[in-house]
Amino acid sequence: MTGTSTTSQRLLCDEMLGGLARWLRAAGYDAALAEPGQPDAELLTRCRAEARTFVSRDRRLVQAARAQGQAVLLTNDDVDGQALALAGALGLDWTFAPFTRCLVDNAPLQPADETDLANIPAQSRTLPGPFRKCPACGRVFWPGSHARRMRRQLERWRDVGQAS
Repeated sequence: MTGTSTTSQRLLCDEMLGGLARWLRAAGYDAALAEPGQPDAELLTRCRAEARTFVSRDRRLVQAARAQGQAVLLTNDDVDGQALALAGALGLDWTFAPFTRCLVDNAPLQPADETDLANIPAQSRTLPGPFRKCPACGRVFWPGSHARRMRRQLERWRDVGQAS
């Protein structure tokens, strides 16, 4: 499947899908995560107000969300199955804009400056970049081995989705 997503693709994952939300952010998608214990009515109101697609494993809640807008029910227990099902349902490209959003708080990342780079391991500063910083939490992201492993996983999901 060829990715058809645009920067306007906005998602809200229920609290059970925290891992999937981090992977969506790693791929560059605006993937908000429900607050723990947030009432269903508030989730639905937030989806509508923020023009987000609701993603959940809760059939009843997805049914209610579909009545108000777009929602996707995921039935897989594992992140691999969830990633592939979501890509199939929405046409997501798992290599859309890798590592352009904070994995923790979903904010768009900005280029890191010299002060930011001084706070990362010296051996990491020799990497080719890009080096980015989250304006919300201050975390600095660099293309270390963790990012390379994550990128390979995103590429696998993309490739499996294209083969389907």
